[in-house]
Amino acid sequence: MADLKIAPSILSADFARLGEEVAAIDKAGCDYIHIDVMDGHFVPNLTMGPPVIKALRGCSDKPFDVHLMIDPAAPYLADYADAGADIITVHAEADIHLHRNLQVIRGLGKKAGVSINPSTPAAAVAPVLDDVDLILVMSVNPGFGGQSYISSVTPKIAEIKAMIGDRPVELEVDGGVKPDNVAEVAAAGANVVVAGSAVFHGNDYAATIGALRDAAGG
Repeated sequence: MADLKIAPSILSADFARLGEEVAAIDKAGCDYIHIDVMDGHFVPNLTMGPPVIKALRGCSDKPFDVHLMIDPAAPYLADYADAGADIITVHAEADIHLHRNLQVIRGLGKKAGVSINPSTPAAAVAPVLDDVDLILVMSVNPGFGGQSYISSVTPKIAEIKAMIGDRPVELEVDGGVKPDNVAEVAAAGANVVVAGSAVFHGNDYAATIGALRDAAGG
């Protein structure tokens, strides 16, 4: 799949050199910079907030793909928009007013995304298909990098792809995606893949990004 977009997750980057790491994956040919925001409540980890994203904004012109694994998300949407997010994704399992959050994100001039956890059925995104620019399917339980891909998610990717139909909605998959399984993910219908440890734990970011694209097209 020649048009597969690669979104390295900086959760797996060297935090002591985060700005350099963002610049490096930009130079290596990534399409998006995937930024995982965790609150220690909705998921069992704490990561970065708006000040860190704002500090990184000057390190790359690539779209900042900000995945909010926080509950509630509503009070912070404007903060992440102001910090430089281009895509803001909220979880269907968080907050209680999903439509409102998506409307707020678009009202802030950003692309709106919705994410679902591995155990959440595809039907959870059906009510908002016309309100999103991106659907993010988690293929690991969110909270930590370096987990293995949950293969039972693959049919759900295909189901959501069919639900999207001809809508201009991107389908992104996050969790355990590597060159040896990316073809399965792409064949199911994903056009964006998040790769954290697969990219950052290697010595040649460009080679790994290229390998992901090549494997998806094979």
